[in-house]
Formats: sequence, C-alpha cells, structure tokens
Amino acid sequence: MNRMKKRLLFAGAAITAAMCGMPASAQEAETTSVGEIVVTGSRIKRQDISGVGPATVVTGEDIERTGITNVESLLQRLPSSAGAAGNQTNSYWTGNGYGTAQVNLRGLGINRTLTLINGRRIVNGGTGANSAPDLNMIPTAIIGRMDVLKDGASAIYGADAVAGVVNIVTINDFEGLKLSSKYGVTDEGDGQDLSFDLLWGMRGDRGGVTAALTYQKTEAVNLASRAPCGLGEIDGKLACVSSATTLGGRAVLPNGQQINFNQIPGGDGDFFEPYNAAKHNYNGNPFLNAVSPIERISTAFLADYQLTDTVSLFGEVFFTHRESNQLAAPGALRNLKLSAAHPTNPTGQDITLIARRLAEPGPRHFFQETDTYRFVGGARGAIAGDWTWEAAVNWGRNTGVDGMTNIANLQRVGETLNTAVCSTTPGAAIPCADYLGAGDLSQEALDYILFTSRDTGGNEQRSFTFDVTGTVLQLPAGLLAAAAGLVYREEKGWRDPDALTVLGIANTNQQDPIAGETKAKEAYVELSAPLLSDLPFMQRLELDAAVRYSDYDLFGGNTTYKLGLNWSVVDSLRLRATFGTGFRIPSVPELFGGVAEGNLTTTDPCSRYSTSGNATLIANCQASGVPANYVQLGNTVLTTVGGNQKLSPETAETLTLGLVWQPEQVKGLSLTVDYFDIKVEDAIRSIPGSTKLAICYASPGMNHPFCGPNNFTRSPLTGEVNFLSAQPTNAGLETMKGVDIGARYAFDLGERRASIDWNTTYLGEYVVTPFLGADPIIFDGHIGGGNGGYPHWRSNVSASVVDDRWTATYSVQLIGKATDFNAAPGDIGYETPNLFYHNAQFAYRVGENADIAVGIDNLFDKKAPFIQSWTDGNTDTMTYDLLGRRGYVRLTYKFN
Repeated sequence: MNRMKKRLLFAGAAITAAMCGMPASAQEAETTSVGEIVVTGSRIKRQDISGVGPATVVTGEDIERTGITNVESLLQRLPSSAGAAGNQTNSYWTGNGYGTAQVNLRGLGINRTLTLINGRRIVNGGTGANSAPDLNMIPTAIIGRMDVLKDGASAIYGADAVAGVVNIVTINDFEGLKLSSKYGVTDEGDGQDLSFDLLWGMRGDRGGVTAALTYQKTEAVNLASRAPCGLGEIDGKLACVSSATTLGGRAVLPNGQQINFNQIPGGDGDFFEPYNAAKHNYNGNPFLNAVSPIERISTAFLADYQLTDTVSLFGEVFFTHRESNQLAAPGALRNLKLSAAHPTNPTGQDITLIARRLAEPGPRHFFQETDTYRFVGGARGAIAGDWTWEAAVNWGRNTGVDGMTNIANLQRVGETLNTAVCSTTPGAAIPCADYLGAGDLSQEALDYILFTSRDTGGNEQRSFTFDVTGTVLQLPAGLLAAAAGLVYREEKGWRDPDALTVLGIANTNQQDPIAGETKAKEAYVELSAPLLSDLPFMQRLELDAAVRYSDYDLFGGNTTYKLGLNWSVVDSLRLRATFGTGFRIPSVPELFGGVAEGNLTTTDPCSRYSTSGNATLIANCQASGVPANYVQLGNTVLTTVGGNQKLSPETAETLTLGLVWQPEQVKGLSLTVDYFDIKVEDAIRSIPGSTKLAICYASPGMNHPFCGPNNFTRSPLTGEVNFLSAQPTNAGLETMKGVDIGARYAFDLGERRASIDWNTTYLGEYVVTPFLGADPIIFDGHIGGGNGGYPHWRSNVSASVVDDRWTATYSVQLIGKATDFNAAPGDIGYETPNLFYHNAQFAYRVGENADIAVGIDNLFDKKAPFIQSWTDGNTDTMTYDLLGRRGYVRLTYKFN
C-alpha cells in the first residue's frame, strides 16, 4: 500500500507540473469538427462511423450515465458478452489470474476477443504469462468512446480477433481541466468504492497534449454477509456444508471405514467417530469475499505535434499500478500416513489422514501487485492526393508479483510426524505436531511448517506497424479506396513460481516455471469498392474486401480474408453482410505452461450411482471399484492443468447478415438486426473434468478415450477421483449462432430531449464437440460447471431525459434463465430464473462548471441464484451481482 501511495503522489505531481506550465488561453475548451476517421473494423478512412460491420458504440456520455468506474464491468454488461471472464467481484480465479479484468465477447473466451487502444494492440496483463490484456490499465477519464465490433476481424487486425474487437478510442483533443470523484456503498454499509478521475489537456497551433489519471479503491464484502452459509446440496436439501476437508481431520482405516477426529478446539484430542458428511463437513464461506479489495492508479499521457505541413508526430504513454488481494478458506493437509504406533494416533491402527483443515492460523490471503507500461511513438503524414501514411512503434511490459500466506511446507510436515527427528521439548528445532483433532496444532509447529509463497512473472509486447490508405481510382459508382500495411510483432510471457511450489512440497497447487515467445511478420491489403449507385432500390452497393498473410516463427504461414457487402436500398434501409476467416495462435501459457494442479469444481457421476436407475452408469461405476454407497465428498477434485506444446492454431469462419432501418415516418428511430454464425475448428479447450467424467461413465463398457488413466484415476480404498487432467488440446469444433437486435429512439419531450436505447442478444446455438467423434456439448441455455453463463437471452434497455440542467437515466438489464450444466431435473438450482437488474441515476448541473450525480444500482436488491455445480459462492460470479442494492454520488468540476 505504501508503494501505491508513492505512485499516486508521483503521478499527481507529474500531471500538476505539466498543468502549471499551461497558458491561461489554452484552458478554453473548444469543439473540433470531425473529418475522415478510421473506423474499428477497417483501416480505410471513412466519413461514416457505421457500416463496416455489426458494432456497438459506447460513448463517454454513456459511461457517465451508468456510474461504472471500470471498463471491464461496463463491457461485461453488454448483451454480446457471456461466459467466463474477469469478474465484478475480483474474488475468484480467471484465466488471466486473480484481480485481472477482461471482456469475453460471445462467451468464446477472453483470448478470442482482441482488445485495442486507438486501433493498436495492448500487452497482456496479470502476474505473468497471461492470455489477454488487463483492462485495469485504462484510466476511465481518457475514454472517448468504446467500439465493440461483434464480428471476426483477423484479416484487418491479425490473430485473436475471432469473436470480435473492443477498440478503446481515447480523448486526444481536450482543453482545460476536469476533476471527478465518486463514492459508493452498498445497503449493508460495506463494499465502499472510491474513485477519482482527472482529465487535462491543452492545444496550440501545432499540436497539444492530453493527460488523464484514474484512482480507484474498492473495499471488501464478505460472502457470509450475502449468504448465511456456504450452501451445498445433500439429499435434495440445502445445507451449510461444502468441503469434506474437516476441522478435526478425516481419516480412513485399513478396512476402508472413514472416521473423523475431534471437531471442537480444546476438546478431547483422542476422540474420533465414524465420518458423517452432514455433521463433519466444513463451511468455508465465512472466509470468502463476495468482493475483494483492489486499489489501482492508471495514468495516460498523449501528445501530437505538427512537424511540417505534411508530417506530424504522436506519442502515447500509459502506466498502471494495481494491488489486489483475496481471502480463501484455511488450507488443507492430505494423505498423511500415521502408523499405529504413532503417539498422536489414538486408533491403534495404521491410518491415512485423507484431509485435515489447517484452521489454527486462519484463512489464506492471496495477494497481487502489478505494474503495466505502454509506450507508443510514431509519425503520420500525407503522400500525394488523399493518400496518407502512418508508422508506429508499440512497446508494452507488464510485471507482477503474487503470493499466498499460510502455506504448509510438506517436507517439514513430514518431519513433524517423524518421532525420530522431531521433539516435544519446548523450543525444539523440529517440534512434533499433532494433526488429529481441531486446535491441537501448537504455535511452534505452525511457525515451523508454514510460509508465504511468492511468485513473479510478466508479459512483454513489441511491434512495428506501417500503414498507407487513400483513393486508388474513380469508378462509375464512386471512388475505389484502399489500405495496406506491414506488421512485425513479438510477444513473450514468463512466470517463476515459488521454489517450494515448483518442487511440489507445498500444500497448494504444484506449478512449473513458464517461459515462451512468439514472433510474427504480417502484411495486409484492404479495398472498399462502390459497385452500383443511384439506381432504383440500389442507392449504393459497396464491396469491402481484405486479405492478410501472417508468418509465425512457431507455426508457419496463415492467410485470412474477409468480404463485406453494404447495400443501401433506399435512404431509410440498408442491408449488410460479412464473411471472413480468422485464426488464433496458442498463447504462451497454453503452449509453454508447465504442468500444475488445482482444486477445480467437479461433479462425480458415480456419486449415489446405485440409486440412479441408469444401468450403464451402475455397471461402469462398479467396474471402477466404486463402493455402492459412495457419495462425493465436497465439490472439488485435484485437477492437472498446464500447457501443451503440441497445440496448433485455431481457425474460424464468421458469417453475419443484417439490416439497418431508419424509417422516415418516425424521425429519430433506428433499428438494427444482425444474424451471426461462427465456427471455430481445432478449438483449443481445456475440457472440464466434470465433462470428461460424465462422457466416460455414459459410454457402454467405459470404451471412451476419456476413460483412460491419462485422463483420471480413482482411489482403490475410497473410490474418490484422485487424479483428473484438464490440459488444453485442439479439441475439435465449436459452432455458435444467434441474433443481435438494437434499437434507438431519440425524440423531443416538451422542451427536453429524450432517448430510449435497447440492445438484445439471442444465443440460439453454442455447441462444442470436444474432439472428432465425441458427443456434442450444448452450452446455449446453460450455466455453471466452471464454464460461465450462456443464457439464451440477454438484454439491456435504458431511457434518458435531458434538460438544460439535469439528466435522468433509468436502465434495466435482463439475464435470461439458464439450466445448470451438471444438475438434473428436480434438483435444487436446476434452472436459474430470468433476472432483471434495475439501475437509476439523476445528474444535475450546478452553476456553469459543476455537476452532481446520484445513482442506485440493483434498485430492487436482486440476489444471485443458487447454482449447484459452482464452487465457493455457489453462483456464477461472472454473470450475477453479488453486492445487492447500492448507491453512489459523483461530483464533477470543469475548469475551462
């Protein structure tokens, strides 16, 4: 936290020093006209911001009316977002690491959404070897608009633009000083959210500078304050149990019987009894946060200078420092062998301590601290006629440290059980420890076995781009425009876990170091050709075409293309269609990630199999040696994850068909409808363990490849799954189809202006075939199981009334109902309901320069639904709101 304060003071001093040199005349704001612009989805300069493909444009004004202070939360509210991504709570692991923020367009994965700033790539972010940028790096104050292209664009931007593109366009012509501060708190009085934004700029005859700073600090919200217990399901009822890693310790006797030791701290240390899940299982919910604390400072500095009449220079500098942390339940010790003669063993038999909760030292703390830098420098100019060129160098670097407290050194744990080397004498170098019974571990033993892990890592990106654009020739229907360019790019990532974690002697996930790099050389050409114009029902017909060749050092060459057709039938009606190919190369962690282990949410199909009535399941579970009375203990299984150097690039095809209608009879009304059809082949997927188990045990005679020992094994004593693999593979095929609908109606309401905006996505199909010949897995209309949420319907509608001095906004977000991936009809939590979140804001202009806004989010205090196959919060933290009703106030002052 001290480092955060130093960075905040330094950034503030730097911006203040720059402002002090600003002449008074430069502080007057002015409105500049917009000429030709480069639109997201094309490198050709155009007059019209729309028309390249199906897109959503979120303006700075839209952002202010939501009251949201971070980019990721705003993007994840869009109906076109789905699945797993960075999340509003900062509490749970994402594919990019704790505390990071990403967007997941279409739910196809964060690494299939390309994120840009001003049309240029961003370095990946996190704590090392990550797969996508961390959106925390972008100061909210600098955002002019966000273009969300809901269409593949690999031919324009290269790899990763499979699901779409998010382009954050910054403010670069601001004059004056704008200060804004927001404070929010929940109905429960927790989750305080404080943010401060600064935007400053000045312009001269030959150029100008713009600077921005965003500081945000969010306090924790404990999950126990939002749910009375960590709910699990037992015999069709909800109960406050979740984990079979018990306080006293769960052990197995030589005959297979499971017992549990004293659960009461300070009680009879020799007491044990038959294990009973309802009585002994552990509730870790009070230790978890629904919202975890995060503090960040993000800065940006942009400058441009007209060097000559035809050449100008430009530059961008971004810096972000983030500190975040999360709570986790106390750690666990597993599979400790104690002989009958061991002095702490009261059973008189050899036992295996299957699982024992390390509750004495309290919860574990995860912590992260990251720094992200981005530098862009370049020049642009005119060649001849209307041809222009631009050359730019883009360098970004992200470094991070993360770690975890109260981790046990398993080698030392073994020493505390070895009476030949440990001693009960106070102050002994190696104290003996008693792990049988709650509260029996001494402070000496804890001090000896526990440590704080520390991992380091980072990401780096270097690129050089050169682009030209202009008019080629005059065609009968208009001007043929073109763009072309060259790209060279290097990306690398690395991660160095704690030494004890690498050795596998810590009671946490084993990890190997990661280090890898990819290099690419690319060239592209884009054309926009008017085919017909000024004919009946053919006001204008225009063809867009682009082709790109990419040469990767690890994968060789790849060619992608895209075709687009825009048909303006009449003034009020335009039809559009696009078809393109795309690809995504495996990321550094997917390729080079060392094998690691994690306790992941898993549903075992053999739990209570004897009463299932399914003959195939019963036969397969019996063949696996699973006891007839077997019940899965807890909802997580130790799962092997990591990289796979045999991966190859994914390929994709995307088709969109749409219309834009602006009826002349209803002034101010516009309607868009777009159909999308996406196919991803050789898809890189880490197939969830629950999926592998379900497919295996549904196959006659367990003849499916997922049944092999390279995928999972079981304990011969208890029948529990003790090994499960979820490493990534080029899994096969993914297909997705749906419809985006958008409408906007702007009209006069007396002397005021009013508008209604409606955006909806219907996900009609999302089917994943894990590998050739496998049964398809239906994602659309489902949720949970570690996959995220894919309801058929998502929708946002907002209404605003604007007066000379005030603005009122009311919005409603719909998250449609969905079925739990791993629940059966009749189970609790089998289907989540349609959920409507209502939000309201009122902003008022005070004087000429000040504004005050007050707002309420989740007005009716809707609770997140229970999902059986989700861990920890027992809901989808990346889809639903865990905070409940909350309010905020924002103050803004402008110095002109």
